[in-house]
Amino acid sequence: MNSYERVMNRIHGIQVDRIPNLCILMTFAAKYTGTTYDKYVKDYRLLVEGNIRCCEDFGIDLLSAISDPVREAADLGAEVVFPFDDVPYLQKAYVDSIKDINKLHFIKPEDGRRMTDRIAAVSLFREKIGKNYPVLGWVEGAFAEACDLHTVAKMMISIVDEPEFSSDLLNFCTEQAILFAQAQIDAGADFIGIGDAAASLISKRMYQKWVFPYEKRIIEAVHARGAKAKLHICGNTNHLLEGLLATGADMIDIDWMVDFDKAVRICGDKASICGNFDPVSVLLHGSTKHVHEAVTACIQKSKDNTFIAAGCEVPGKTPVENLLMVKQAIFDNKMTG
Repeated sequence: MNSYERVMNRIHGIQVDRIPNLCILMTFAAKYTGTTYDKYVKDYRLLVEGNIRCCEDFGIDLLSAISDPVREAADLGAEVVFPFDDVPYLQKAYVDSIKDINKLHFIKPEDGRRMTDRIAAVSLFREKIGKNYPVLGWVEGAFAEACDLHTVAKMMISIVDEPEFSSDLLNFCTEQAILFAQAQIDAGADFIGIGDAAASLISKRMYQKWVFPYEKRIIEAVHARGAKAKLHICGNTNHLLEGLLATGADMIDIDWMVDFDKAVRICGDKASICGNFDPVSVLLHGSTKHVHEAVTACIQKSKDNTFIAAGCEVPGKTPVENLLMVKQAIFDNKMTG
């Protein structure tokens, strides 16, 4: 059974040879293949090489085009900084106030330099590996993108003080995400990841008003194009689990501080839970014994449609032996996973 078959069967609760390993690779993949991260995020060929090598060497079952959260923002005109061997970030707010909403115009993904680079990664993945691995494209969720463009602090104020402006901004970000998702699906993506990290910072009530409707629209568009949706919200989402399920996402990533057993029980057969051992205290700083125990604990709480991964991306300086131990732990527990 290859990785494509393993993931696609598992998401439908069909028996597989072992539970799939969906650890997210970004900075680790760059370091593992000997390139600096500023080059990795600018050249899709380096991203593809890094992911394929890591998936093959560490038994990871999903090729991912994710690298950083500011691809859309850069193409929209925001000022992005690319520090040496580090993650790019926005220099300042692009939509600083309500008057700046007129600066926003939809960009066709194929016309955006950084969006095009990600589309090229998806296409090259598919060309190189066929149907041996599933391919994950990526977009920013509307709330996360709004926070990128407006800053997190300003957005938290605006959803209270300027609801009409906030709604306009979120609607724009939603439609831009849909365009980007559709282009990646057309290039060969089987999944679209939706990163909405800032959503973990707000209450359940505010999530229902300012995040849920927009995530749901993106997910519906992904499904309409024939792909599956993977919702990724870093941080503590214990209070949001029912809402995340209601978005219609096929897979929901949960971070290490979320009750894994509770998430699996709530989502049941309606969505696959993916997670959730601690990427820092376990994977980066833990011993191989610690890694094995943490992965095993997650597997023992799993259902037939659950996936295993660190709660967020594999840290760049993770010891090779620790990431190999994730593979070993999954193999050792394959009869119970």
